Amino acid sequence: MRLHRRKLLSLAASAVALPALSRLARAQTYPSRPVQIVCGFAAGGPQDIFARLIAQVLSERLSQQFVVDNKLGAGGNVATDAVVNAAPDGYTLLLVGPPNAINATLYDNLNFNFIRDIAPVGGIARTPNVMEVNPSFPAKTVPEFIAYAKANPGKINMASGGNGTIPHVAGELFQIMTGIKLVHVPYRGEILAVPDLLAGQIQVIFGSMAWSIDYIKDGRLRALAVTTAVRSDLLPDLPTVSAFVPGYEASGWYGIGAPKATPPAIVDALNAAINDCLFAPDMRARVANLGGRVLLLKPAEFANLIAEETEKWGNVIRTAGIKVT
Repeated sequence: MRLHRRKLLSLAASAVALPALSRLARAQTYPSRPVQIVCGFAAGGPQDIFARLIAQVLSERLSQQFVVDNKLGAGGNVATDAVVNAAPDGYTLLLVGPPNAINATLYDNLNFNFIRDIAPVGGIARTPNVMEVNPSFPAKTVPEFIAYAKANPGKINMASGGNGTIPHVAGELFQIMTGIKLVHVPYRGEILAVPDLLAGQIQVIFGSMAWSIDYIKDGRLRALAVTTAVRSDLLPDLPTVSAFVPGYEASGWYGIGAPKATPPAIVDALNAAINDCLFAPDMRARVANLGGRVLLLKPAEFANLIAEETEKWGNVIRTAGIKVT
């Protein structure tokens, strides 16, 4: 009787162990076929650039093809919805960034809850935006800009790539923290605002480093500060906004997410591969050339970053009354 009971317990333990062993086996053979990284924005933008960068290095590191699939629409929500509803097997991933944190508050009645339905895998990079003005604008520093704006309320036009984009919410956060009032002028993409900014019809933009750097270096735009908490290696002499507005921070950050039920072993394997890639000097140099710094994070750390950014931009959107148009 005792032997029979011992055998039953042994069989039960084996049955419990089988799913775990199966998951481990899948992780050890992952990836065995091409992996898709879904990006919610068009080719050539910062999201797409970082999606293709990490796809290339993961393809090399894991000896399997990682391909980028640009699914456009609703500020990145179409791409997120596609990944939320994909098989949780590690073969459909999402390029994650600020729009995901912003959209959680900006859009009503989404078909998903981003924090609940996407499993954070790991970071890629954090990049600054640049507070920049037309060279004819009288202010040459952030304090001078604030003073001029307070003396001329509602007379400074601030461009963005559209309602709820990073340049928009970065500018709204700046207004909230300094007590100034700018006139928001949304464009259908940041780059479309450049001609009006160069012509002086727009006075300021909290623009992406990727397109700004050449205009700044040749003097067609004047940079006042970077929006990250630390200076950028591409513009080392440029101060941070937070040097004048304590606590201010607004930046691009990029990483990889997966459907929520993706096995932890696969998430951990992907995280290890991503961090190995980011630790390499050549990858750090490539990110630095884009104005950013690598974002080495464990899945739980990336989850904390997403939660913090979602709360932060949610507060800005509610305070500023930002709506999708």
